[in-house]
Amino acid sequence: MILLGVNIDHCATLRQARYKGVSLEDPIVEPNPVSLSLVAEDSGADGITVHLREDRRHIQEGDVTALKQKMKTRLNLEMACTDAMTDFALKLKPNSVCLVPESRQEITTEGGLDVVSGKNRVKACIEAMNAAGIKTSLFIDPDPLQIEWSVKLGAPWIELHTGAYANAYYSSKRSAEFKRLVSAAELAHSLGLIVNAGHGINYVNIAEVKTLPYVHELNIGHSIVARSLSYGLHEAVAEMKRLMKL
Repeated sequence: MILLGVNIDHCATLRQARYKGVSLEDPIVEPNPVSLSLVAEDSGADGITVHLREDRRHIQEGDVTALKQKMKTRLNLEMACTDAMTDFALKLKPNSVCLVPESRQEITTEGGLDVVSGKNRVKACIEAMNAAGIKTSLFIDPDPLQIEWSVKLGAPWIELHTGAYANAYYSSKRSAEFKRLVSAAELAHSLGLIVNAGHGINYVNIAEVKTLPYVHELNIGHSIVARSLSYGLHEAVAEMKRLMKL
C-alpha cells in the first residue's frame, strides 16, 4: 500500500498573508498548521511534510518544533542543502529530511535538485543525517544520472519530481512524461533506493500516478489544501486516501 504524506505548507501561506511578523503564540493567529496537521493525521495521513524555506515565507521554526512534539505519525522536513538547515535538522531530529532546491523567485519548488553539480554539499548533508539516524531523500527529476548519483552519495531514498508529468497531463506529452517516471522508478528500485514521488499530484492524475512501480509514498500538498477550502481537511485527506486504494 502506498503511503500518503500530506504537505501543509500552504496552510501557513494563508496565515502569513495576514499575520506575518506576529507571534505564533498570539491567539488571534490563524490558521494553525499544527492543528491542521493533527486533523490530517486523524483523517488518514501517514505522515506530515513541511518545507522550512530559507526565506521563511510560510512554515516557521516554531511550527516545525511544535509539530515534532505533538504529531503522532512521521515528520518529513523538506529543506535546502545548507549548513544552517543541516544544523536545524540535526537539532530537531525529524523522522526524515528531503533535500530540495530553492529559488527566492519561485512560488513553490520548481524542478528537482541537481545532485551531480552539488554532490559535495549533498554528500556532506546525507552523511550528517545518516549519522544522526535521520533518513534522507533527494527530490530529483526522473533522470538516470541523478538517480545513479543519489546512490553514489549514499541517499537511502529519492522523491521523484512529478511536476513535469502533472503539467503535461492534458497535453500530448503526458505519455512520454509518465514513461520517464516509470523508467526512473524501476531504475531506482533496481539500485536499492526507496522511491517516493510528489509535486502536482491531484484528485484526477492520482489514478495514474498510483500505478507507478515501487512507489513507497506520495507527498501531496496543494491539491489537498485547495480541496479542503470547499469540503474540509478531513474529507480532503480521506478522499485522497480512498482514491489511492482504488
